[in-house]
Amino acid sequence: MAAQRILSDETTAATVRRTVRARRLSLRVSRLDGRVTLTLPHHTPLSEALSFAEERLDWIQSARSGLDAEIAVGPGVALPIEGREVTVAEGTGRRVLREGPKLMVRGPHVGRTVKTYLKALARDRLAQASDTYAAAMGARYNRLTLRDTRSRWGSCTSDGNLMYSWRLIMAPPDVLDYVAAHEAAHLIHMDHSGDFWGLVAAHCPDWRRQRDWLRSQGPGLHRYRFDD
Repeated sequence: MAAQRILSDETTAATVRRTVRARRLSLRVSRLDGRVTLTLPHHTPLSEALSFAEERLDWIQSARSGLDAEIAVGPGVALPIEGREVTVAEGTGRRVLREGPKLMVRGPHVGRTVKTYLKALARDRLAQASDTYAAAMGARYNRLTLRDTRSRWGSCTSDGNLMYSWRLIMAPPDVLDYVAAHEAAHLIHMDHSGDFWGLVAAHCPDWRRQRDWLRSQGPGLHRYRFDD
């Protein structure tokens, strides 16, 4: 169902989902954008679900207030690149240069220029990691594409196409490597079976720590906005 206003707080809307798989009423606040989802079992009256949400208005507001504010990338703004914080500074050349803790950028459209730089760097790093892990696993992939996805960091299709979020370039290198190993393993096992995780662990032994980093810190990478 489409988002609808359900609470006495007129600034709060929620998406109502009715599903036969749900055993109880539940509320979820997205860490990415603060959207509220109310899920109810198939036979639960909507009025009961609305009362359930209304009683938890304080919890919803608290969860939303804890979200990180968006950051518009421009001169003087700090952001992570390959897990290290750099500060955008005024450059003099045509190319974007990383000089120690500074990212030197010239031109009127700084945010878009930084985004272009990050996407190119992400493609290079992810292609290299995908090549390495696919070869080590005895697999081959077809095509690699980059997107700005919120729901997943990577994916692998049945015909061997890999997709990654370019924002992985802001994460530490071992986290990017884990996602590449994860998707390369899907070239062999198109599931999350024990065999799949065994293959991931064989090539990325510390995968749990890297996955936990994505779960806890990954949403923060979506705070950065690159539109001038």
